Amino acid sequence: MKMPRAEFPSLGQHLAASGAAPGVMLQSARASVVLSAIARGPSGRARALAGKSVLVLARDQLTSSVALRDLDGVVSRLVLCPPDFTKERLASAIEQAEVEAIVGDDLVQELGINALAPFHDWRAPAEESDGESISYGATEWVLPTSGTTGAPKLVAHSLAGLAGSIDATERRAKPLVWATFYDIRRYGGLQIFLRALIGGHTLQLTEQEESVADHLTRCGVAGVTHLSGTPSHWRRVLMSPKMDAISPEYVRLSGEIADQATLDALRFTYPAARIVHAYASTEAGVGFEVTDGREGFPTSFVGKAGGVETRVVEGSLRIRSSRTALRYLGRDDIRLMDDDGFVDTDDRVELRGDRYYFLGRGAGVINVGGLKVHPEEVEQVINLHDGVRMSLVKARRNPFTGDIIVADVVLKDVTSEADSSGRRAALRDEIFAVCRARLERHKVPVSISFVPSLEMGANGKLVRRRA
Repeated sequence: MKMPRAEFPSLGQHLAASGAAPGVMLQSARASVVLSAIARGPSGRARALAGKSVLVLARDQLTSSVALRDLDGVVSRLVLCPPDFTKERLASAIEQAEVEAIVGDDLVQELGINALAPFHDWRAPAEESDGESISYGATEWVLPTSGTTGAPKLVAHSLAGLAGSIDATERRAKPLVWATFYDIRRYGGLQIFLRALIGGHTLQLTEQEESVADHLTRCGVAGVTHLSGTPSHWRRVLMSPKMDAISPEYVRLSGEIADQATLDALRFTYPAARIVHAYASTEAGVGFEVTDGREGFPTSFVGKAGGVETRVVEGSLRIRSSRTALRYLGRDDIRLMDDDGFVDTDDRVELRGDRYYFLGRGAGVINVGGLKVHPEEVEQVINLHDGVRMSLVKARRNPFTGDIIVADVVLKDVTSEADSSGRRAALRDEIFAVCRARLERHKVPVSISFVPSLEMGANGKLVRRRA
């Protein structure tokens, strides 16, 4: 596959230009790689894959990190696959992306997909450059959308688009220590990975089996200054006995609706931190960042600002910018953009005064007797109660209305008084009262169940299933 000429520096070139200090590294719970050691140009093993379409699959994020740095600007296409992909979804991705080689670790052999394309083991330490010059081309970066069933939708990006919101000049001030609860093989995590490498900063990577408490402890020891995750990640942090292990300067939320209760709780817990919630999607790229501590976003964000143009059409947020994806790969049956070049995000917003508020995904709406309910909207109201840490609203089948609304709720206090049946009954009544005061009748849950935890997917978002 012929590679187009690169108009934007490769990841390796960015890393070389960052002048990373010797102690700046990529670090997991089990190993680390010093950035200066992988800033010297492509290795011989990378050159062997020059111009090919390559799929990166590894159990370990550190292995994937080194492979991405090695291969960008050398291969024609990088396909990033999270480790929770099934063999069937991987086979589909390999076919759609015309994959010619697979790099990674023993997960590839465990799944048996090495029979579908030649496998190159990338577990060995990063190799030195062989010193030969190379004319860098533009590697296409391909990520799957967050769906977990059926054939994956693969979204193609340029590195320039992926890095469009990153201010590389921040490296001039001081080295930062980044960490993220995301997996770097997904859009949110990849953004933090690129921020670290382009800026020449240390990055703490999480492990699949690592608990929130263990990750926070490790981040505290490493002196993490900047930490990113979904609102669900952060609610788990706020429930953790180790939440005081970190003293971040910067807290970033993305991937789900950032509700006011969570933003306020983070402000109270980390008063010295700058709290930011960002809007982004795999297709639309990074749209904007909200820094005023309030949920939603100001009406001034609609229009054109900072190279990003935003519209609201029939309640749906649409975005056009150089950060958006290039296209869906191998799918001629679906369109990424409308005729004007805008990506319809399917995220529904509502104007109240001088601010837009997120309601939820159009595809996730619940039909109650012909009336629409966004579960996220109900969750935001439930989470306003002082006793609630997080909630999940879902549909339950009903023979009369089609669906009814039910809610699972995790309380802040899960011991002693909160466990007594009398106190729980009172809390349930109070939550119902909050819902009735703020929501239309058809949006009020018919039942509330107190649960010890809520299931979270590998993408850091709450898992939404019917009750």
